[in-house]
Amino acid sequence: MIVGYARVSTRGQVSGTSLEEQTVTLRANGCENVVLEQGTGASLEARPRLEELLDKLDSGDTLMVCKLDRLARSVEEGIQIVKLLFSNGVKVHVLNLGLLEDSPMGRFFLQTLLAVAEFERELIMERTRIGREVARSKPGYRDGRPKKFTTEQLEWAAKLKNDGASYKDVEKMTQISKSTLQRFLWKQKVDAKL
Repeated sequence: MIVGYARVSTRGQVSGTSLEEQTVTLRANGCENVVLEQGTGASLEARPRLEELLDKLDSGDTLMVCKLDRLARSVEEGIQIVKLLFSNGVKVHVLNLGLLEDSPMGRFFLQTLLAVAEFERELIMERTRIGREVARSKPGYRDGRPKKFTTEQLEWAAKLKNDGASYKDVEKMTQISKSTLQRFLWKQKVDAKL
């Protein structure tokens, strides 16, 4: 049996790695069943669906993933997972690499690829950290998620806008951004039609 595993870290995962795209790709390559998971790949415990899947696979089965980083987030973890699968007679097929073999060359190839993937992740994290530091140094930077506004605050801002104030003036008076106010006004229109 060929079983696919697809994982994303966030709901808005970028094109090419969304759950839907991974599922379509895995099914097109012969997966009879695809296990889906959303959440960080920081540790195996954070991926309960993968843990369940690893326990269910039997000798002769094949685990298929689109990319190696969907299966493991570090060199150590990747080697641990693949060794476990190999010891249980399970084949590992990574679509952008091919079938990983339980041989000295196959294990060397796996370690090299996982090391490159981990290095790439660390570079992304470093660039993100530097980007945040640069952003924090600029005036007007606000850390974290935008403020949540009460319905009363949003209604007051909507009234100001409907009375002729510009979005810029409303934002100065209420601290409610143009986009937040536009979403609220649009939602009011939709609700009024229902």
